[in-house]
Amino acid sequence: MPKQKLNPLPSAAFHILLSLVGEDLHGYGIMRQVAEQTGGRMRLGPGTLYSSIQSLLEAALIEEIELRAEKPGEERRRYYRLTTAGRKLARAEAERLADILRVARAKNIFRGEHV
Repeated sequence: MPKQKLNPLPSAAFHILLSLVGEDLHGYGIMRQVAEQTGGRMRLGPGTLYSSIQSLLEAALIEEIELRAEKPGEERRRYYRLTTAGRKLARAEAERLADILRVARAKNIFRGEHV
């Protein structure tokens, strides 16, 4: 059986899904949101961003939506929205990571602010 692109969910794809939880965004907006939500620890380059978006679109985890351009020059921007399946997968991934975090805490692997 061929390996699925999104199993396990790559970190970049997970952060893209998280960036779309509260609002519809265009590619550059997703890049800024991911950098903001990670405190600058993750910065998506255009190649990673758009290949991840393509995989998420193909898996129907996000969808492209039509938005009217508010300013001149924004007519070409493509906006993306999280689908119900994308929200479910993001929740499942967050729960999976929380389980791993519980194990790490139980093993006393954290020091300082993460405890």
